Amino acid sequence: MPLKEQTQEVFRPQDLKFRVLGPLEVTHLEASCTPTAPKVRGVLALLILSGNHVVDTTSIIEELWGEHPPRSAITTAQTYIYHLRRLFDREAGTSADELFITRPPGYVLKIEPGQLDLDDFKRLTRQGRQLLSGNRPGEAAQVLRQALQLWRGPALANVASGPLLEGSVAHLEEERIHATQLRIEAELQLGRHRALIAELRSLVVRYPLNEWFHGKLILALSRSGRRGESLQAYQALRRILDQELGLAPSQELQQLQHDVLSLETSA
Repeated sequence: MPLKEQTQEVFRPQDLKFRVLGPLEVTHLEASCTPTAPKVRGVLALLILSGNHVVDTTSIIEELWGEHPPRSAITTAQTYIYHLRRLFDREAGTSADELFITRPPGYVLKIEPGQLDLDDFKRLTRQGRQLLSGNRPGEAAQVLRQALQLWRGPALANVASGPLLEGSVAHLEEERIHATQLRIEAELQLGRHRALIAELRSLVVRYPLNEWFHGKLILALSRSGRRGESLQAYQALRRILDQELGLAPSQELQQLQHDVLSLETSA
């Protein structure tokens, strides 16, 4: 029996993995199914992020060429789908027509539970948020760490994103920030202020306008007995907001500074 037919017989959907939390990567067991052609990779990324939902041809064309598509755009988009089907048929040994389904006005990529890292991330983040709301910070921190470990770098780092994917990537980054905030909050509830200082210093450099991270750094320093550095962190935030936006820190952070000053006075 030909090798390809043997592979098709034993194909299991759970062996096919889609990863978007970092460079786009698709694997079937040890075989890579990640397209090398940039535009084909972009089409695949769009289909993955819309898994089990129709991506119309118009959206594919907009993603690949923006407002100035070539006259051959529809034919070329169809050719990219054909290349994807051939790639998965060859590398994964599956019936690619059942994986990439033609459904007017476009195409659907069929994704099963457990195949997409983004689905796992969302599930774990939701679970961690529920545990934190249920006053179980230790379990919440552990689950949220698992969620964040799924990230291998910026989302779709090896995809030249067009207008649609750019929005999706920005949304994914916001979800990553939110999960990070939930995990830090859980760690703070466990009293791990000192252990978080280095990470929070890194985060305020990476996200200089994120007042939440600045606030937690100020708090962590203060509760670690480093109140002078805590006040310096507040002043650094005040300068950044003033220079970049012409704004003052929020009332919540101003109150936090007042609390730290009160501790300094009473010490």
